[in-house]
Amino acid sequence: MFTGIVKELGTVAALTPSGGVWRLSIQAPRLAQHLAVGESVAVNGVCLSVAQVRRGVLVFEVIPETRRVTNLGKLSAGSRVNLEPSLSLSDRLNGHLVLGHVDGVGRIVQRRTQAGQVLLRLRLARALRRCVVPKGSIAVDGVSLTAGADGRSSTDCTIFLIPETIQKTTLGSRRVGDLVNVELDYVAKLLAHLAARH
Repeated sequence: MFTGIVKELGTVAALTPSGGVWRLSIQAPRLAQHLAVGESVAVNGVCLSVAQVRRGVLVFEVIPETRRVTNLGKLSAGSRVNLEPSLSLSDRLNGHLVLGHVDGVGRIVQRRTQAGQVLLRLRLARALRRCVVPKGSIAVDGVSLTAGADGRSSTDCTIFLIPETIQKTTLGSRRVGDLVNVELDYVAKLLAHLAARH
């Protein structure tokens, strides 16, 4: 369980195949000091287990399904990633509750700067867009944000990035055409699922 508040920007050191599984090595000197093998970390919003810790580097194992449904398969050496360790029961709940179970990817179709903030318009699959609640929670690349509807399209939603988010996460460097991981609000997904069964 996470909150969507990024704790460190990591840098991919390597993404190498090992049988059917890929080993993802990320330079994360601050987090690596406090994490052990088996602990959970959200990497661009994807919950992964630490497989190895060595000298400021966290190593994860990424299965084919994860590479298929998220943007982790697009990473390469030098890529920057958002990192958040899992919550403990005594942590403050900033952001919103994020499970680290990515629902799919969205494509950035517009980026606009206005009044010190950045607007990103995301194009989602219709099945995902149905669960986006205007002014509701959405996690984009593991970052807790508020979703805005886009009246021009049944597949688009907008997110607004404040200067802090632009500076402290990878979203500040995202451009039109980039793919981002999207996790929708759990309650909205649950209601949509129940409604579809009746």
